[in-house]
Amino acid sequence: MKKITKCVIPAAGMGTRFLPATKALPKEMFPIVDKPVMQYLVEEAIAAGCEDIIIITGRSKRAIEDHFDSNPELETRLDDSGKFDYLKKVQSVSGSANIVYVRQPYPKWDGDAILRAKNLIWDEPFLVLFGDDIIDNEITAAEQLVKRYKETWKPVIATIEVPSSEVKNYWIVEVDRELAVTRFIEKPKAWETDSRRAAIGKYILTPEIFSYLENAKSSVWDGEIRLADAFISLLQDSTLYALDTQGTRYDTGSKAWYLKACITYAMKDEELAWEMKEFLKDILD
Repeated sequence: MKKITKCVIPAAGMGTRFLPATKALPKEMFPIVDKPVMQYLVEEAIAAGCEDIIIITGRSKRAIEDHFDSNPELETRLDDSGKFDYLKKVQSVSGSANIVYVRQPYPKWDGDAILRAKNLIWDEPFLVLFGDDIIDNEITAAEQLVKRYKETWKPVIATIEVPSSEVKNYWIVEVDRELAVTRFIEKPKAWETDSRRAAIGKYILTPEIFSYLENAKSSVWDGEIRLADAFISLLQDSTLYALDTQGTRYDTGSKAWYLKACITYAMKDEELAWEMKEFLKDILD
């Protein structure tokens, strides 16, 4: 069985919920304190053993490429001024993995984005990390997925438990006792399922997924290819497992959850924690 060495990060979405900020700045480049969301994802993939990272981009996403490129002028200036801590941070951004970029010319949903990486994946299993999901945990979600994959050698979907009131906002996964997926339901009403396992944007997929994406029913009537449709078709022929992800999930595509992530990570920073705590006390009073 092949180990996971490749990761696909779809990042071609328009970030509508954050307009007008995302008109010029990709939402994946929004910082959580001093590090962009995209860097958290790349570091997560590297921690899970990935050596090649394929980022699917679109127009107006050039800032992502610039961020992971070297900047000799900046590095020289930091070196000359003795700001070695900052220099180390800047240099750590590039060179940790092979990062390549593939354009998605038209926004045809997540399945189309995954298909853009087909020729770079070939016959290997691969990790997928979408730009909206950050999991705060000592063991990253990607590492948890890789561990689960090595137990099953089958595709794995990361899930979180959501309250009944939130079921209608997610694809909900029903499973058997072995956590094999038995049903995949699009944004059901709470009374339509007993499951509270919601799929989030982190997966281990195998190359077979590409044939299901190419034949996805959704593409027939609107030209858009949805990963969920491929999962539903795959379940008819094979096995797909769920992973009960450990850690706190932050949906950085949501304004409220993005701000919660910023506050949480600021409180972890020794230089910021006390000042943030005092500030929060003041505004709450």
